[in-house]
Order: sequence, then structure tokens, then C-alpha cells
Amino acid sequence: QVQLVESGGGLVQAGGSLRLSCAASGRTSSTYVMGWFRQAPGKEREFVAAISWSGGRINYADSVKGRFTISRDNAKNTAYLLMNSLKPEDTAVYYCARRDGSSSPTDRQEGYAYWGQGTQVTVSS
Repeated sequence: QVQLVESGGGLVQAGGSLRLSCAASGRTSSTYVMGWFRQAPGKEREFVAAISWSGGRINYADSVKGRFTISRDNAKNTAYLLMNSLKPEDTAVYYCARRDGSSSPTDRQEGYAYWGQGTQVTVSS
């Protein structure tokens, strides 16, 4: 099995920054995509960003382009999401997800087999 554990969430003022981490453990895979999704209260879960194994392919939602940066450290089996210029509308539970055996950083949730438990990000105005 694969376990994903997010950390780094919290309360921040608008305009501030947070860095989320996602540590993977358990069954190894030779290559996998890491993705970040979020779900705001009363809304559907939505794609935020994804990165291929090599880091050479990255995909962002339009709503976070230029503000969020996804990265990964394969030696540590950890993915990161640096969130700058945060807005109140970024408030959500953020989930990391893993897609094994692919190099395509898809924005489709069904492409990811493993999910973390989520970490709350709250941006105050």
C-alpha cells in the first residue's frame, strides 16, 4: 500500500505564503506523478497542480498560475506546493495524490490511485 501524508497547512492572511509538503511511503514505484487538489466548503474537489517524476512536466490550474509552485524531491519521496500571494478563495482542504506508472501530470482526479488525508489552508481577508 501507499501512504501519503500532507503537512504545512494553517491560517494565513491574504497576501501571505504557505508551503505544503506531501510525504509518500509504502509501496515503491519506478515512476509516478504527484498532484495537488483542493476542496473548498460546499464545492467539488478541484485540481491545483501536478508534476511528473523528472519534474520536466508540470501542470497548473489557471487559478493558481503565477502564484503557486509545485516541486518534488524524489530522494525524500516528498512533493511540495509553495503558495504565494494567497487569497481568501484559496481557502480549502488540500490533498496530495499519486499516479503510478505515468509521466503525464493530468488534472483528472480519476487518474490518481492514492490520496492523502488532507490539510486545511485558511486564508483570512
